[in-house]
Amino acid sequence: MGSIELSYRQTALAGASGFGVLIALYDTLASDLQRAAEAERRNQIEERCRAANHALLVLSHLQEWVQRSSGGGLTDQLQRFYSTLRRNLILAQARRSAEMIEQQMEEVLRIRAVWQKMEMRGQERGDTDLSEPLPSLAAQGYATPFQAQESSCNSSWLA
Repeated sequence: MGSIELSYRQTALAGASGFGVLIALYDTLASDLQRAAEAERRNQIEERCRAANHALLVLSHLQEWVQRSSGGGLTDQLQRFYSTLRRNLILAQARRSAEMIEQQMEEVLRIRAVWQKMEMRGQERGDTDLSEPLPSLAAQGYATPFQAQESSCNSSWLA
């Protein structure tokens, strides 16, 4: 990540809501995965490892955030999503597959879109703060997209 992109992200986070921080982490994760895939295509193993390692670090932060939550269906779904993402990123590196890394990025971007919708919905109601580490998506009508993602992640990631 270049200094301009880093400065932009730091500025954006300065006044971000809880959802804003979460979305920024997903953006960083997707960017790391994109850089890892591009480096793999150029056969730049050191760069791929650096980008993938940073993605794993961001993923660890997301998993820690989920572990601090009160539990429930969403927490379980996100734990499975993050565990599957970690496992498949490591597998993609072992197989030296840029395509597999890009599949992980696509899954991250799909979940990011759900978080963004929730942020927009919260802004409409004037509530964008995550007082708990994770909101209850099921209570807000977002359980179905995650359940659909879970089934598609398991099938498409193992291909």
